[in-house]
Amino acid sequence: MQTRFTAKQLRDPRIAEVDRILRRCVHCGLCTATCPTYVLLGDERDSPRGRIYLMKEMFEHDRAASRQVQHHVDRCLSCLSCMTTCPSGVDYMHLVDRARQHIHQTGSRGFRERLVRTLLAATLPYPERMRLALQAARLARPFLPLLRTLGLKELVAMLELAPAGLLRAADFSGPGTAATKVARRKRVILLAGCAQQVLRPEINDATIRLLARRGVDVEVAPGAGCCGALVYHMGREDAAIAFAKRNVDAWTRLIDKGDPIDAVIVNTSGCGTTVKDYAHMLKGERKYAERAARIAAMARDVTEFLASFDMGPPKRWSSLRVAYHAACSMQHGQGITEEPRKLLRDAGFTVVEVPEGHLCCGSAGTYNVLQPAIAGDLRDRKVANIRSVRPDLVVAGNIGCITQLARGMDIPIAHTVELLDWAYGGPMPRGLDALAHHVQDVPEAAPLFVVT
Repeated sequence: MQTRFTAKQLRDPRIAEVDRILRRCVHCGLCTATCPTYVLLGDERDSPRGRIYLMKEMFEHDRAASRQVQHHVDRCLSCLSCMTTCPSGVDYMHLVDRARQHIHQTGSRGFRERLVRTLLAATLPYPERMRLALQAARLARPFLPLLRTLGLKELVAMLELAPAGLLRAADFSGPGTAATKVARRKRVILLAGCAQQVLRPEINDATIRLLARRGVDVEVAPGAGCCGALVYHMGREDAAIAFAKRNVDAWTRLIDKGDPIDAVIVNTSGCGTTVKDYAHMLKGERKYAERAARIAAMARDVTEFLASFDMGPPKRWSSLRVAYHAACSMQHGQGITEEPRKLLRDAGFTVVEVPEGHLCCGSAGTYNVLQPAIAGDLRDRKVANIRSVRPDLVVAGNIGCITQLARGMDIPIAHTVELLDWAYGGPMPRGLDALAHHVQDVPEAAPLFVVT
């Protein structure tokens, strides 16, 4: 693609990066076939190629974000399916992130839109605040019909996504060490996360048990928290960088403190994509660039890490048909496709493939709140494809996908590590009670780790 940036503009490293990305695009349009919003809406401006033209015009002319650019970039899920498809290697991820930052700085939003975005940014990355918000959501549920009548679609989406039942606490949420009771083979840091540890703390518990069985100590670092993804994809770069710096500081202290750390484990694929991108996020931060690159190189999705182990035979054998939902941030963002499937097959499950598995379910961080209509259509399309293969249950490696899909179907859904943990002796994942008769049960004898 031909660009027309001036020499003065190109002295700005951000614009120079935008120019490099744009020049790789050859207008081929292959990305349109795998873009969820284009497949759904059929509008060229809601395809990667169309958005690239809109962003190019905005950056080249150094304009404040127009309502049109804002509208169509807001509709982008950042699912990155276009990057998997693109034969030219266009780095759409970093281009759209730059556009979102520019929109946040220069665009114009109405009061309600600003309020919702501020509320999300001030709540979701902070577990304690989120717990309070979910308690408030239960009290507000009776007012859903009124909110629909008033057209407050974002608030309706937030209330509908909030779990109706009581929240439970994790067996171990840190900070501290979950030390394996068998001979130690490795030592890792776990990103405890933000929204996930509130919505489904069993995922971290299952992760720690799986690792403990394989002789892995798990460290949860004091001071670590949200990876920054939720605010980063809303264009709030400063807040995202502050979260990333906090994690780099916390994890570096552990890495430099004692025994070697073998990996930084992430069990939410959206977070994993972001942590693996810390080198890029913090490359302009003199005191952080080198350490961020070190952390990014150590980051592993939990299934990516477990794939390096001989997991051995499962303790529970089942005849369950499992539909594996490949989260976009896993398959497109991190390029992890076979590892989760192989782990599930080796654990005795029959893994069935979901048609249109490359298309997003509509979760995409805060997308299902900010764009509820499109997110709902994508969820319904995904659920129809899942139902077509008649699975007993669904598994996914991302809490956002789990929350999104659970709203639209009556098929049980769990995180990949929860199902693996169950197969290797752990407790039954939430919501799978009706499937218990499919499993030959062998209870686990004793606790697998000690908290220090």
